Amino acid sequence: MGKLLAVALVGIAAALAAERLLAFRNRFNASREVAPVSLPNCRLIKGIEAGSEDIDILPNGLAFISSGLKYPGLKSFAPDKPGEIFLMDLTEDNPRAVELRISRGFDLASFNPHGISTYIDRDDTVYLFVVNHPHQKSMVELFKFVEDDNSLVHLKTIQHDLLTRYVYIADALDHNVHVMEKHANWSLTHVKTLQLDTLVDNLSIDPHTGDIWAGCHPNGMKLFYYDPENLPASEVLRIQHILSEQPVVTRVYSDNGSVLQGSSVASIYDGKLLIGTVFHRALYCDL
Repeated sequence: MGKLLAVALVGIAAALAAERLLAFRNRFNASREVAPVSLPNCRLIKGIEAGSEDIDILPNGLAFISSGLKYPGLKSFAPDKPGEIFLMDLTEDNPRAVELRISRGFDLASFNPHGISTYIDRDDTVYLFVVNHPHQKSMVELFKFVEDDNSLVHLKTIQHDLLTRYVYIADALDHNVHVMEKHANWSLTHVKTLQLDTLVDNLSIDPHTGDIWAGCHPNGMKLFYYDPENLPASEVLRIQHILSEQPVVTRVYSDNGSVLQGSSVASIYDGKLLIGTVFHRALYCDL
């Protein structure tokens, strides 16, 4: 009787484990493949070889790009190289990526940049907020951008338990985007959730139309189980009229990984699209 009970318990445990594994694989879109959607005049950006995880573009066309993210379980093409911040001037005919020099005193060796955001004050001074994971910790670094010599002056490190602030929230594992309303007292209330058939990463907003641009992972498992024979795909979605009853979701770009692997962000400026990746390269396209 004892042996039968033990066998039964083992069988139940195995069934539960299989169910959990299936649910986990489903949340990561383990089996989803994408049909290619191309854009005109795309080119990979020279000099960015170890990721372009987040991108923020100023109204004047200056684009800041974080590169070199290292995260447990994710592929890295430059595991021993510190993270970098690149700058591109999208008003140029043939913009190129330039690495920004960071002021002395900042720990460059452990720099592990993730998300970035810009702020322009009344004097037109540009500040860059960078989520940093040195030694797998989480903090925000505040820099001042000096355009005269393409450098970043480190001002301070911010550490707090409540660092997050969102209006549009990408929920990667649940494949959706939450819309939150921010009130005068800085509290948030839920407005709606838009369900998508992909793992949504970083979001950017078109300041002229309010459209949301999302870098997505159609098959998230391939990010964590990197196989050069079965590459992680890339996908860019454009979400229009998200506050309406019938938002319009358009797949603007997709690739099976042969050109671009693991897209994490998409940002536009003046008819141009910049697509960044978690650990691969960056793509610059006409729309």
